[in-house]
Amino acid sequence: MRRLLPALLALCIATPLAAQTPPTTTTDTPLDTSMPAAAPADVASMDAIMAALYHVISGPPGKTRDWNRMRSLFVPEARMIPTRKTKDGAVRMRWMTVNDYVATSAALIERDGFVERELARKSDRFGNMAQVFSTYDGRTTKGDYHERGINSLQLLFDGKRWWIVSIMWVGETADMPLPPDYLPKR
Repeated sequence: MRRLLPALLALCIATPLAAQTPPTTTTDTPLDTSMPAAAPADVASMDAIMAALYHVISGPPGKTRDWNRMRSLFVPEARMIPTRKTKDGAVRMRWMTVNDYVATSAALIERDGFVERELARKSDRFGNMAQVFSTYDGRTTKGDYHERGINSLQLLFDGKRWWIVSIMWVGETADMPLPPDYLPKR
């Protein structure tokens, strides 16, 4: 039994560690272009795709958004990840596809009207990838909801157009105000 106990302990420790090791792949995954075709002007540059993203979700009450236009900006596997801090201080995030976002947000923003605009941007690019921190200001048309925060986007240039790979965002709070470096320069 004394010899068996260390072996069982080693197995118990190794099993969770092995389960955490990500699988490796030896082949590249081609870009799936099955999303609706994008307007070339929407995806020609980082500026263009950012403008299209903010434009497509914004509009007055009762205006149906062009959700296929939104889908056309993203790779099919893209994720949209809102984050927040709970009252007890725990950080939470929600993983959504673009279709999940449309299903959960379309009715509300179309009913109440919603406008989101970019206040400032910081971008880094290396080769075909870019990281964009985009400070936003979003509000309902009625003015009963207002939020500022930062969208963190990962973008990919495939040689022909830009794609959004993911967006993670967090809203500003009283205990986490937007840093001056992420606000418009005065």
